[in-house]
Amino acid sequence: MTWQAKLTLDYRLQDGRSVAAFAHEGPLRILQSLYPQGEAICHNVLVHPPGGLVGGDTLDIAVKVGPGAHGLITTPGATRFYRSMGEPALQRTRLLLEPGARLEWLPLEALCYSGCLAENRLHMQLGAGAELIGWDVTALGLPGAGQPFVAGQFRQHLELEGIWLERALLKASDTALLDSPLALAGRRCIGTLFLLCGSAMARDRREHLLELARSTLGEHALAPTAGVTAPNDQVLMLRVLAPLVEPAMDLMRRIWQVWRRGAWDLDAPPPRIWST
Repeated sequence: MTWQAKLTLDYRLQDGRSVAAFAHEGPLRILQSLYPQGEAICHNVLVHPPGGLVGGDTLDIAVKVGPGAHGLITTPGATRFYRSMGEPALQRTRLLLEPGARLEWLPLEALCYSGCLAENRLHMQLGAGAELIGWDVTALGLPGAGQPFVAGQFRQHLELEGIWLERALLKASDTALLDSPLALAGRRCIGTLFLLCGSAMARDRREHLLELARSTLGEHALAPTAGVTAPNDQVLMLRVLAPLVEPAMDLMRRIWQVWRRGAWDLDAPPPRIWST
């Protein structure tokens, strides 16, 4: 049996309060809206009760943030792509921010089990003055459990409409990519953290945020396999390779915190679900 699940989540600002409305089909939900930092920022946890995707499953997530609203979305655990018998599993996410909106897209990692046929698509569209901090983390296999990624493939698509587009295909059979010192060098966790703007950032602001991230990175154990850059004036990006998920997530959370403070002048306490 395969699952076809859809969720639409719509944030609106009402009398200074960011309010979330949602609709769903199939096994995809959000938990109760929380306001640990006041009414201006609405926190939500996205839950997929089956706990993973097998061949033929599709998760379709659409998030819209209205002018002036601010949402934060995370998950209680990893997205798991299990071994497929022949059909691909797909997670497709669309994030639309209207002018002046803010969103934090902070799901936990995607775990690709050996033998999976998986695809993850993230499409983002930002209006003028909108800003988004988000990340994407992928782990190939479960090396800590003695289950390496020896079969299957993972396809990735990351896009900020009209500004930034990346595609990747990671095949277990492509040892030149997975093991070459010029590529993944045997590391099986790949992370990308991004701060995206619907309008061009002022140069001094961009340089300040880059310096904050580089200072944090320089003190971290993953500094030799990570880097921060601004490929254009609307995108800041951290890249990291790690042998395991935990150190990569630790680095990304630290830089999320300094970017949140530096870009928005907001404290960045971790969502409670991360520690439960």
